[in-house]
Amino acid sequence: MFYDSLRRWLWSNDLPLKQCFVNLLLIVKESSESCWCLLYSGTMNHVKDLFKELKVECNVVELDLMEEGTNYQEMLLEMTGQKTVPNVFINKTHLGGCDNTLKAHKDGSLQQLLSGENEAYDYDLIVIGGGSGGLACSKESANLGKKVMVLDYVVPTPKGTSWGLGGTCVNVGCIPKKLMHQTALLSTAMQDARKFGWEFDETVKHNWNTMKEAVNNYIGSLNWGYRVALRDKNVNYVNAYAEFIEPHKIKATNKRGKETFYTAAKFILATGERPRYLGIPGDREYCITSDDLFSLSYCPGKTLVIGASYVALECGGFLAGLGLDVTVMVRSILLRGFDQDMANRAGEHMEEHGVKFLRKYVPVKVEELEAGTPGKLKVTAKSTETDEIIEGEYNTVLIAVGRDACTDKIGLDKAGVKVNPKNGKIPVNDEEQTNVPHIYAIGDILQDKWELTPVAIQAGKLLARRLYAGSKAKCDYVNVPTTVFTPLEYGACGLSEERATELYGQENIEVFHSLFWPLEFTLPNRDNNKCYAKIICNKLDNDRVIGFHYLGPNAGEVTQGFGAAMKCGATKEQLDGTIGIHPTCAEVRRQLC
Repeated sequence: MFYDSLRRWLWSNDLPLKQCFVNLLLIVKESSESCWCLLYSGTMNHVKDLFKELKVECNVVELDLMEEGTNYQEMLLEMTGQKTVPNVFINKTHLGGCDNTLKAHKDGSLQQLLSGENEAYDYDLIVIGGGSGGLACSKESANLGKKVMVLDYVVPTPKGTSWGLGGTCVNVGCIPKKLMHQTALLSTAMQDARKFGWEFDETVKHNWNTMKEAVNNYIGSLNWGYRVALRDKNVNYVNAYAEFIEPHKIKATNKRGKETFYTAAKFILATGERPRYLGIPGDREYCITSDDLFSLSYCPGKTLVIGASYVALECGGFLAGLGLDVTVMVRSILLRGFDQDMANRAGEHMEEHGVKFLRKYVPVKVEELEAGTPGKLKVTAKSTETDEIIEGEYNTVLIAVGRDACTDKIGLDKAGVKVNPKNGKIPVNDEEQTNVPHIYAIGDILQDKWELTPVAIQAGKLLARRLYAGSKAKCDYVNVPTTVFTPLEYGACGLSEERATELYGQENIEVFHSLFWPLEFTLPNRDNNKCYAKIICNKLDNDRVIGFHYLGPNAGEVTQGFGAAMKCGATKEQLDGTIGIHPTCAEVRRQLC
């Protein structure tokens, strides 16, 4: 109705279709009347300059001085609900004001609208990857009225392991890891129970299959829940492998090899990472990774964990907690990128509680001695400092030496997306936009960003709101709290002591630290003075807290609160002035001095 009325007004005034007004801008493509843009404003210089830059011709008259101008102003307000100016339409699509128009030019959608391409796409948005970030972004985009597709496909591991919708975190990461960590903590709790007066005589043993089945059943319920959530929000989920063949077109190949092609105005890459192998004889044939461990059909038995990442220490820790013989082979340092004082303390605690460490060694060959579930493997390793060669026999070898971004086989070169050739990571700007304006990336595949599920979820939601709701909020990658679920948990937020020293200089930081003994440990008399916490403050900024580190029980819950405080710019004085909850581990704040 609005467009018909507008056209009648234009023709009744005998105005040519290519005229542009100060308060009314009409753009018509040479070959089609369907591509046009209406712009109402008394102050539209930025938009006028933009269209001039795009070589869109326009002439000027003043709508607000014309007899019918007020009627059309009221009609625009009723149609858009927008009181601010300018008010921009392109090809019957409402963009909004000046900022939104400039943003649309930046991300490439303005040019698509002007050329009439937008209506030709199958979807407004295609999300490649059904992990935490991809699901969050797709559902938020659908909530905002967009036509959305999610493509997700899990390439089976060399052992044939695969899983359902939800990504690494849900299926082979955070969720099963935390559940198995909790299983191991229950073993310690049972040992403590006798000191608290519980009496039981029967032999206590752990059943791997019972635990595995319970964990996998829970994960299966989450997989189903994600599918239902996508269906309820009218997001089209397709279990197929996506690969770009053109900047706006992808090929989707399902598990039977059937190929289907889809186009979209925008794409979001959320493909995540997969465990890295060693590139030595026998690694893919005989070893497993965290992708296999959580659904392993048998107890792994005597296990060698290769690596010193948080995945290595977490898996080694809970396997030892289940009573297994565990050795961790470390090439150099523990928990690279984390505070090394805290990392070494976490390692020392593991070593004192049964985990063996082979330090300064790397494996060079893995051989099968006996097949079975588990079988028997021989590992040959070499010292990183000498020519010494050692050999060891294990039932299971778990590789946890890092993860690789899943970006090398999705046709990014055909879409023109730049990728760091060294690690497959994708550089983006502060709005998660790649060098190709209509393609964005979130989650673990981003260059120099956190590889954490909550970060991917936050980035995905905020990206959808910026793209489709006019929001300006961006994901804040500073002071992100996290926890490593080693047997004695390690929570951290902000800078490590090494990084703080590098940035500010040793003379400009101050470290406050304390050993503490949780009340829960007193009666069992365990781990005396092994729990530890410290904060790092910037002397040049009123002793603002720039690093928080905690080693002890319930680290995630404790660290979350300190993370919120650090987001607000907490200082040492403010922490000192905060009254703690007694008796809890979190009140360790009172002892930091």
